[in-house]
Amino acid sequence: MSQTLKPRSSGRGERHSAAWGKRLSVFLLLFITQAAFAQEGAGRPVGKFAPDLAPLVERFHQGGAVAAETVKVIVQYRHTPQVEQEGRVQHLGARLNYRLGVVKGIALTIPVSALPALEADPEVASVSLDHPLKAMDDYTNAAMNVSAAWNAGYTGGSSGVSNGVASTAMSTSSSVTAAIGVAVIDSGINDNHPDLWDSTESYSRVVYHQDFTGTSVYNSSHHLVYDTYGHGTHVAGIVAGNGYLSNGWYAGVAPGANLIDLRVLNSLGVSSDSTVIAAIQQAISLKSKYNIRVINLSLGRGISVGYAQDPLCQAVESAWKSGIVVVAAAGNYGRISVNGSDGYGTVAAPGNDPLVITVGAMKSMGTFPRTDDLIASYSSKGPTTYDHVVKPDLVTPGNMVLSLDDMGSTLDRLFPNNEVAGNRSSHDYFLLSGTSMATPAAAGAAALLLQQHPSMTPDQIKGRLMKTAYKTFPTSSTATDPLTGQTYTSYYDLFTVGAGYLDVQAAINNNDLAPATVGSAMSPTAVYNASNGAITLSNGNSVIAPSSVVWGSSVVWGTSVVWGANVSGSSVVWGTSVVWGSKTATGFSVVWGSTTDVADSVVWGTAMFSADAALATVVGEQ
Repeated sequence: MSQTLKPRSSGRGERHSAAWGKRLSVFLLLFITQAAFAQEGAGRPVGKFAPDLAPLVERFHQGGAVAAETVKVIVQYRHTPQVEQEGRVQHLGARLNYRLGVVKGIALTIPVSALPALEADPEVASVSLDHPLKAMDDYTNAAMNVSAAWNAGYTGGSSGVSNGVASTAMSTSSSVTAAIGVAVIDSGINDNHPDLWDSTESYSRVVYHQDFTGTSVYNSSHHLVYDTYGHGTHVAGIVAGNGYLSNGWYAGVAPGANLIDLRVLNSLGVSSDSTVIAAIQQAISLKSKYNIRVINLSLGRGISVGYAQDPLCQAVESAWKSGIVVVAAAGNYGRISVNGSDGYGTVAAPGNDPLVITVGAMKSMGTFPRTDDLIASYSSKGPTTYDHVVKPDLVTPGNMVLSLDDMGSTLDRLFPNNEVAGNRSSHDYFLLSGTSMATPAAAGAAALLLQQHPSMTPDQIKGRLMKTAYKTFPTSSTATDPLTGQTYTSYYDLFTVGAGYLDVQAAINNNDLAPATVGSAMSPTAVYNASNGAITLSNGNSVIAPSSVVWGSSVVWGTSVVWGANVSGSSVVWGTSVVWGSKTATGFSVVWGSTTDVADSVVWGTAMFSADAALATVVGEQ
């Protein structure tokens, strides 16, 4: 069945504030908050500045390195500001966000260096911090610098949506079709969760439902249950939840985006190739109607043939060629070690396809800065089975991620200890881990870029995200399974972290474009030469030289730009050693063996999708 725009139900809460509203960089927010509480007389204005803004200004006066930063402020005037006042602040480098006549003010994003000029303006009465309501998993968004996109007005919404507040001049139908559409092909989406409605709680941003499983269920009120497993709702919240039930704390990456719900996983979290392909086909057919620019696939299975022969891979390639960015989970098989393979060669399909963006999982370590983040030991590693494609392409936070709870679903019932209360009930949010949770973070980032540059092709989105990824990692790290006590060692090579840690701020600030042709951003193939033991990268029929650049006319991926000097993957490819041991070791043979020998080349063989066991783990790791 399908459903178009859903009106506001009478039983929902009546609060209409933009629950996730206006944000500032988490790091800047922490500095301001800590400094304000440390000062004597906290709570009283300092000159024309509110107390939580004054420390930033003082730091600037003392020569602190903040001049290049921007801050979101509300400037109140003695009289309602006119065009002259707006022009004056814009001359200072400020960007007008809102006209706030009710408080005789305007909301600005302004360089820190321009704040003293505001205080000197005799018509200005006060300057206040435009307070953010914190992000989702604030750890996830902080690690990816998502707040920079929000501060620039990018939320995945339409041109009439700024920082999540729907324009009152925009009709419901136009706002629905103009926003970036993300198709979530999963277990369904429970759109009764308030975080998936617009900021005024007037309409659902889940603009379309279709069930491909043939297992529709109705509740006691005879209403169709869209998600019986709970996985798809959690994924949807990471993409586009607005944090309504947490005062913005657990907002998704693109909280202005619309969601297209294509249900393929049943109440146990399983599906089949044909079901998923049918959903991908439908997403392509609905592309124009719902502005579908991204498909999220937080699901996968083992690989039995090369990607060129796999119909599932061909389906995702069709979507890519139609202009839709496809983001797929790498898989949760990184701990599998067949004859010493140490988890290499375990990327799932369709993440093995060289076109799609394949995402591995990082751990936030319970802190805001990404500098201490580590790879999740369960995150699947490349190269891919049979084809030896270099995967994953990127990593994002995926461990112990808080997102939307689907009350009464299979996961909710089986794991009640994973529930986290919001401001409505104990069933508001839910904790899950896995590359399933990392994938929608990347899908949301793609939606932000597409709002900024609607004409970008999938290849250009992929190239931009890979080039600008954060590339500083340790050489290795260890993790312990909390259930078994077993310890795992991970190495930070390009088969583990890909091009690096997705950085939204760097991506939106970058202007480089890969060639617009389909296939220009195909992930390369790792080639092993048995005669000399060398491993090189190949793009098509040509070998990629170590000195090649990513934006050249003939070569897309080069180690010096895409993977960078700080990703140890370059030494794995170009050096004499391989992290899993000597080229004569059994583990090496498992990954690099003959592609005609299943025993040598395939490390697992199930052909069934499993969003739970394969791509979402109920218990994360520390």
